[in-house]
Amino acid sequence: MTTSQTSARPATTAGRAAAARPLRTFLALDAAVTAVNGLIYLLAAGPVGDLLDLDTGLLRGIGAFLTVYGVLVAVLASRQVPSAVATKAVIEANLLWAVASVATAVFGWFDPNTVGTVWIPLQAAVVAGFAVLQINGLRRLAG
Repeated sequence: MTTSQTSARPATTAGRAAAARPLRTFLALDAAVTAVNGLIYLLAAGPVGDLLDLDTGLLRGIGAFLTVYGVLVAVLASRQVPSAVATKAVIEANLLWAVASVATAVFGWFDPNTVGTVWIPLQAAVVAGFAVLQINGLRRLAG
């Protein structure tokens, strides 16, 4: 193996931890944004429902899910080197969420008002952005 081949993949624990730093950052940002969004939906379902013209029960359910999901992603982000399998699951969940959100807006599911129809694809873009950043972080870690 040449020097360039061995330097492409960090062999030491410290090297892998350093290579994982961007991935951990992207996972932590995703966790924070997701959990805060979930808590807002959960605790302020009435005002948010009025703003977006969405059912408060739907928002509370989404809020509970997002809060728990955000905590789980935070646990993953706290690992010195996040599991590739768990990270791939987060990426896939984020991409699925983004696609489902766009479909919700395009097909008018849940019948949101104009603000809700704009909000849904905007948050989908943020979630898709996290997925792209996480993909890049995982590729960097894999070397």
